[in-house]
Amino acid sequence: MRYFHLTIVLLVLAFAAGTFISPNPARAATAAEINRDAKSALEKLYGKSPKAKALGEKAKGVLVFPGIAKGGFMVGGQYGEGALIKDGKTAGYYNTLQLSYGLQAGIQKYGYALFLMTDTALKWIDKSDGWEIGTGPSIVVMDAGAAAAATTTTLQSEIYAFFFDQKGLMGGIGLQGTKITKIKK
Repeated sequence: MRYFHLTIVLLVLAFAAGTFISPNPARAATAAEINRDAKSALEKLYGKSPKAKALGEKAKGVLVFPGIAKGGFMVGGQYGEGALIKDGKTAGYYNTLQLSYGLQAGIQKYGYALFLMTDTALKWIDKSDGWEIGTGPSIVVMDAGAAAAATTTTLQSEIYAFFFDQKGLMGGIGLQGTKITKIKK
């Protein structure tokens, strides 16, 4: 009975936290806000990571999600909006949505950038009605160690991902699926 009460309390806390960090559909970001936030986030990433800047100079496009909110307890989710930047200009708007289930708890806010290195990778994001990470071109996640060891000869993948501005705490293991979909703004 004690575990049941603890579970109920944790579920209520997770729900309350989710309402505070989840996006408000009535207050969706405008195109101008997404442009500003995506370009600002990319500049900050370039300032912190010379490898990200080098990739950005060679990439066919960079899909930037500056503020993704993630939360959950057993069942979790994340949502964020971003922009595809090609040749320094916004070429489209996208959202990312993830659902997960497993041993997990917490809330977190972060951003990530996907560096699309080939025309194939660039076309893939618009190939269908939404793009599931893990079903298309392979993605290499660049943490500080991987980025430091990367050279122009070792960078052979079609897509590289950099995560940045992580705040909060989210931990656990589970099954998850992430979908990226083009949106109109």
